[in-house]
Amino acid sequence: MRSVAHGINTSEIEVTNISRHGIWLLLKEQELFMPFDHFPWFKDAPVAKILHVELPSDNHLYWPDLDIDVSVESILHPELFPLVSKSLTQL
Repeated sequence: MRSVAHGINTSEIEVTNISRHGIWLLLKEQELFMPFDHFPWFKDAPVAKILHVELPSDNHLYWPDLDIDVSVESILHPELFPLVSKSLTQL
């Protein structure tokens, strides 16, 4: 029995970078950016919790440690989703 070669990425979703402006994701072979202005729930979240992301379906991202669901469509077309939640510190 042979194992799969090392270095092959089997994950369909991966957080590749977190900056002071937002989060970079690699979804399959597409790079996505989630600015904190549109996704404020992540701004003060611990890095380890942001890194733990799942892809339950093709258009659904889920961060179980933060209990946050995000539609891929809302990342690709934020203009179609004008409502942005305000964090408690912004109220």
